[in-house]
Parts: sequence; C-alpha cells; structure tokens
Amino acid sequence: MEKIRRASHAGSWYTDNPKKLAEELEGWLTASSLAKSSDIRGVIAPHAGYSYSGRAAAYAFGNIDPANIALYAAVLGCFSGPSHHYYTPKCALSKATVYKTPIGDLPIDQEVNEELKATGKFEFMDLHVDEAEHSMEMHLPYLVKHPVKIVPILVGALSAENEAMYGRLLAKYVDDPTNFFSVSSDFCHWGSRYVPDYCCRIGPH
Repeated sequence: MEKIRRASHAGSWYTDNPKKLAEELEGWLTASSLAKSSDIRGVIAPHAGYSYSGRAAAYAFGNIDPANIALYAAVLGCFSGPSHHYYTPKCALSKATVYKTPIGDLPIDQEVNEELKATGKFEFMDLHVDEAEHSMEMHLPYLVKHPVKIVPILVGALSAENEAMYGRLLAKYVDDPTNFFSVSSDFCHWGSRYVPDYCCRIGPH
C-alpha cells in the first residue's frame, strides 16, 4: 500500500503553486549559470524557507548532471547536528513510499530501505515526524525534475563512534557512481534569536 509523505511545508516555507514554483526554480538555476558535471556526486545545501535559501540552493543543485544518476540518498539534517523535531542518537529512515511535492512525486527506493533496515542500525520515523521535518522537503523540488528514486535519512545526534559506523554502512552507496547524496544543512544559526550569539556580542570587526 502506498504511504504518502505530504508536502507539508508547501504554502508556507515555499509556494504551493506548481507553475510559480517551477518558474522560481528555473529562474534561480538559470541565474546560477553553472555548468553541469558528471563528477558531482553530492551536494550540501541549505533548508531554510525559499525566500531565504532558494536562490542559494541553486548554486548546489545547478551543477548536477542527472544522466547517470539512478538514486538520490537524501540526507536530512547536517551530519554533526540533531534533527529538528525528533531526538535520536541514530539515523532514521522514512516509513513513506512516496514524497510529494507541488511539481511531482519522488518514490522511495524500498529495496535500499530494506537493505539499510537489515543492518539493525537504523530507526524508522513515524509519518508525523517525517512531515514535521522540513530539512529534506526543501531540497525535493530541486530533485523532482530528475526521474530518480530517493532514500531519505534523518540524522540524529550522533556520537563520533556512530558517525564512523554510519559512514562505513553508507560507503558502498557512496562508491556507486549511479548514486547521489543530497545533504541538508543549516550551515549556521547566527544572531540574537540563537544561542550562542558570539558574532553579535563581539560587534563589528
């Protein structure tokens, strides 16, 4: 049975109008003026609302040459930090079978999901956790134009030991030239809304 992960942040973090969204993405990609390269096997890109990060993300996704890519390993959150709504010291997989976007759907590669599950090292996100998490959703509209499957991976608060362990488990997928890794990150949180706010306290320099 199909289990759908809705585009839960469409209409707030980015437009839910398919025509407008497609035009925005194409405009940002065109403005980036990047040459596509088959050497690009992964990107790290921001996951804020598109009014803040949509244009910047184009400078990551604009390099992708999809000709030889069959699978996107969609990594939720940055490797060194926790997810936004769910605490886990592990990595977690999605229970969904498809991720929806306003401009198309992305099926989840169930075969790879089962391979990762069989290691005994991955948890599964409940659907409400999956839909509350915005980090990968902000990448999906850039990926959906390519006819590929995805494997969403939520990264928890990993110890150095677990980071190394997950690195070993994912290494064979990194080595496969038909796989692509999309890593979603805040990069940083600076300003009076966040702690620490070191850059604000030291003033101009």
